[in-house]
Amino acid sequence: MNPIQKTARLAGLLYLAFAILAILGYMYIPGSFIVPGDASATARRITENATLYRLGIAVSLLSQIVFVALALRLYELFEDVDRSKARFLAALVCVGATAEIVNLANRVAPLVLLSGADFLSAFTRAQQDALALSFLRLGSHLGQMLTAFWGLWLFPFGLLTIRSGYFPRALGVLLLVSGVAYIGTCVVGLVFPVQFQVIAPIVTPLYLGEVAMVLWLPLVGARVPRSRPDAPCS
Repeated sequence: MNPIQKTARLAGLLYLAFAILAILGYMYIPGSFIVPGDASATARRITENATLYRLGIAVSLLSQIVFVALALRLYELFEDVDRSKARFLAALVCVGATAEIVNLANRVAPLVLLSGADFLSAFTRAQQDALALSFLRLGSHLGQMLTAFWGLWLFPFGLLTIRSGYFPRALGVLLLVSGVAYIGTCVVGLVFPVQFQVIAPIVTPLYLGEVAMVLWLPLVGARVPRSRPDAPCS
């Protein structure tokens, strides 16, 4: 197998693994614990299913490790196409992944607050439950801000996809569209939170542009052009 094809397939497997882990760790598992507006019910679900809750945090952590590994493989794939853009892609992923890992502390906080430790006796049970839900909401808001990085890294990725000739140009365009959608979500959620529920159904389908590349890389890989007019950039 050609080295470029091999690297693309490996990147594709990592990309697919990252997507699955991110859905489980950030959407599916946490969603089974949070009862909107009900701190007591949320706290009860966490304490009764603490192992699953901890598993969700572990899966989220693993997803970010895989994300960094994906960035390194993409850098390897694209460094001879445009090294500066490939570096920018890797840097954005590393910064975003680091921020996401730090944000996971907000999901650990409820485990501490609901542990029943002696030092928590200064708080009533209702206060502990409210604090636990507050940390989860804080983490959700921080995660919404960090969607900017989910979008930013797709810009160098999309441009490199278009320029490289390894993939159909349409895949690069779809990545750019998804990048705009993620950043739009971040900006609206941060600056115009009241309008977020209105714009979310419009923007969310645009995320699917990234799905095309998630599936293409492991299933098809990269095509290697016989000649590329662009000289490698440093």
